[in-house]
Amino acid sequence: MKNQEHKVEKEFIPALGYNFLTGLYDTTIRLTMPEKKFRNQLIQKLDPQADETILEFGFGSGANLAIASSRSPNTSFFGLDIDPKVREIAFSKLKNKDILVELQLYNGGIFPYNDAVFDKAYSCLVFHQLDDETKAHCLREIHWVLKPGGKLIIGDWGKAKNRWMRTVFYTVQLLDGFKTTTANVKGLLPDYIREAGFSDVEETGFINTRIGSFCYYEGIKMEK
Repeated sequence: MKNQEHKVEKEFIPALGYNFLTGLYDTTIRLTMPEKKFRNQLIQKLDPQADETILEFGFGSGANLAIASSRSPNTSFFGLDIDPKVREIAFSKLKNKDILVELQLYNGGIFPYNDAVFDKAYSCLVFHQLDDETKAHCLREIHWVLKPGGKLIIGDWGKAKNRWMRTVFYTVQLLDGFKTTTANVKGLLPDYIREAGFSDVEETGFINTRIGSFCYYEGIKMEK
């Protein structure tokens, strides 16, 4: 494990931009997005296998972990997030479904895992909440904890596919901030993934929603 520690906790943007709205996150997603479709496509792309160890970076309310664990109960899933309030929500949701996943909090700095321990890592609706420096840092951390040949799958807001998608995405930017969302809407997330050391980076699909274009990105950690 890395011996570096960040002494000062990183500030973070809550799930809906404001801490008091976090409890409404699941409801908001259901009202503004085709939730079943975008989550199922994410897990299909993840394709969890029984012998794999998989990390979700930014597990949020635990919705993706619930689907993935139900679909592949013998896969070892781990979740990492910075927000203690969503951890409580996720823990309760998974417990009610009799799903056991280690949900770990961290301070926004170094990931609390050893080098090369995960077969796959995925993230959903997280990177648009991170400033440019933090995007780059977290992608490097994910690269660090993946095994050689490991896969990264990200589902997040991307470059708008038409003018209307660009217009409605301003709603997201007003909540989460223009500073963190600009790189996403400019279609720059694949560049960040490449710069973190991933190869074969590509956008593998998208879904136009009521509030913007939700895109899927993948990359591979090269074999040593």
